[in-house]
Formats: sequence, structure tokens, C-alpha cells
Amino acid sequence: MKTTSEPAAATAGDAASLRAAQRATRLIFLVSGMAMSAWAPMVPYVKLRLGLDDGQLGAALLAFGGGSMLSMPFVGWLAHRLGNRAVIVSAGLLMCVALPVLAQVSSVAMLVGTLLYFGVMLGAVDVAMNAYAVEVEHRSGARLMSGFHGLFSVGGLSGAAVLSALLALGLALPGAAIAIAVALALTVLWLRNGLHGEANAAGVAIEAHSRPGMPPARAWLLGLMCFASFMAEGAMLDWSAVFLRDVRGMAAASAGFGYACFSVAMATGRFCGDRLIARHGPVWAVRTGASLAVVGFLLVACVPLTMAALSGFVLIGLGASNIVPVMFSAAGRLAGAPPAVSIATATTLGYVGLLSGPALIGFVAHASSLSLAFAAVAGLLVLVGLSARMVR
Repeated sequence: MKTTSEPAAATAGDAASLRAAQRATRLIFLVSGMAMSAWAPMVPYVKLRLGLDDGQLGAALLAFGGGSMLSMPFVGWLAHRLGNRAVIVSAGLLMCVALPVLAQVSSVAMLVGTLLYFGVMLGAVDVAMNAYAVEVEHRSGARLMSGFHGLFSVGGLSGAAVLSALLALGLALPGAAIAIAVALALTVLWLRNGLHGEANAAGVAIEAHSRPGMPPARAWLLGLMCFASFMAEGAMLDWSAVFLRDVRGMAAASAGFGYACFSVAMATGRFCGDRLIARHGPVWAVRTGASLAVVGFLLVACVPLTMAALSGFVLIGLGASNIVPVMFSAAGRLAGAPPAVSIATATTLGYVGLLSGPALIGFVAHASSLSLAFAAVAGLLVLVGLSARMVR
């Protein structure tokens, strides 16, 4: 009896470990989304305090994207040496430190340095948590990635909305940022015990069939489509609050609700995405999503009403929500290269759009207007819709 009960106990223990890992993975996606979006309502305050124009703010935002891109090539090596858990926990805690500092920057140099640091830590968390999520999904034998990214969107809603609510209640910006940072840091400390049981066997199986080499041209094209979709997300993160305050005349304390509208729409789209894609197909998902996002950007840019802008942010969130998951899935099915190579190519170009896109929007806005910059993003999404057959 003893020998038959031991496997059952081991199986029950594995199941409990897997549930804990799934819960911890969901939480770290939520924390990452909250930390990233908490910066959005701060942007108008920082812009006003430092007296920056759109072009200067766009140049400063390059540090945010540059920090993340600098960290990404090294995170894989660190995760291999230290484990995804160690990278997630350490970078997650260090990421939280940046929020109170961003709320109190007193010079352009301090803003650039803090954004660079914030970008490095956020990039490290994003890479490690996605690597860990792949392992959890493999161990579970079920599709979980869309749900994980849906929780990132929930975090995007929560971070911007909570910070905006604290500001609307009269709390000073530094105090609101400290409150958010402490809550996120405590969550990271609490979830660290669930981040265990990393499935190295899955990684070994993938590496055994992988050969170094350039990814196929189709992977680069899918990556460019991810670039446009991620650029739309970056535009919402860094410019939605500025647009509502400077162009539509909304109070600074309430301007962060624009990004909240975008985030809740994106979360809704992602939680429903798997079912819709299974029913209508990936080409339909990309075409419909790109069309909705184009209409949303044009509504924001061309209709001079605050409610029209908020409605446009909702359409952008719904439209962009499932484009990237479909792209990643298509990249993983490409012939001529291991799935990891093609997916990494698409992911890298997508992050370039997310992290450097807002700076490019700032340059366009400085040369013309922020409304025209949003219309230019709509033009890129038109190209995505026209290229939808690539995901067949």
C-alpha cells in the first residue's frame, strides 16, 4: 500500500504546485501591467513641472524604451543562470522603486535616468515572466497565455485608474505613487513562493530541435505587423492622458481615465479572444481588430469631443487586443525555423514598437500635432489589416 500511495501523493503535490504556479504567474502579469500603466497619469504632471514640449517629452521617453531594449538581450542569460523566479522577484521589486522617483523628478536628466532604470527593470520582468508563463502553459497542457496577457491588461486598467482616483481624491502625486509602489512590492514578495517548479524539460526539448540561423522573411513581416499593433498600445500608454488634457481640455487629475478605457477594452477583448478566433479564424480576427483600431484612432483624432475620444480609446483597445496573440501563434507555425526563433523575432520587433513608438509619436506631434500623429498610427494599422492573409 505504501508504494501505491506515494505516486498519488506526488501527483497531488504536482497539481498543487501547478495551481500555485498558475496563480503566481497571473499575479506577476497583473503587477507588471499595473506598474507600467501607473506611469501614464504621471506624464502630464511631469511634462508641466519640467516645462517640456511634445518633442522634448518624446525624446525623454526614448530612455524608457531604450532601457527595456538594453535589458532584454541579457535577461535570457540571467534567467538561465539564476532562474526565472529570481529575475522576476528581484527585478519586480526594483521596478517598484522607480514609481515614487518618477513622481518627484526635478530635472530632465533625472527624468531620463529614472525612465532608463524603469525600462530596464520592466523589460527584465516582462521577458522572465513570459518565459515562465511558457513553462507553466507547457506543464498545464492547456492554453493559458491569452488569459495571462488579459491580466496584464487588467493591470493596465487598475494601475492608471487607481492612481487617477487617488489624485482625484486630493492625494499629492508623490503620495499616490508611493502607495501604488508599496502595494505592488508587497504583492511581488507574496507571490514569490508560488514561482517554483520550473519545467526545464520543456526548454531542453525545444533546444534540442533548434538550430541557430536567421529567421525566415515571413517572421520579420509578422514582426513588423506586431510593431504597428504594439505602437498603438504605446501611444495609449504615454500619450492618451496628454491628449485628453492638452487637446481636449480634460483636467489633469482625470486624464488618466483615457488609458483606463483602453485597458478595460483590451482586457475584455483578450478574455474573449480565444473563443472568437476559434469560431471565425485568425484572418478575420486581424482584419476586424485592425479595422476597429483604425476607426478608434480616427475618432480620437478627428472628432473634437471628449466623449468621442474616450469612445475611440475603447475601440482601439478592442481592436488591438487579439492582433498580437494571433501574430505570435502564426510565427510559431512558420516552416524553416524553430518556433522559438520566429516568435522571438516577432516579439522583439513588437517591443520596439511599444517602447520606441511613443517617442516617434512625440516627434510627429512636435512637427505637426498630436491628432495627426494618432492618424499616422491609424495608417500603419490599415497596412496590418491589408496583410491579414499572412496569418492564415
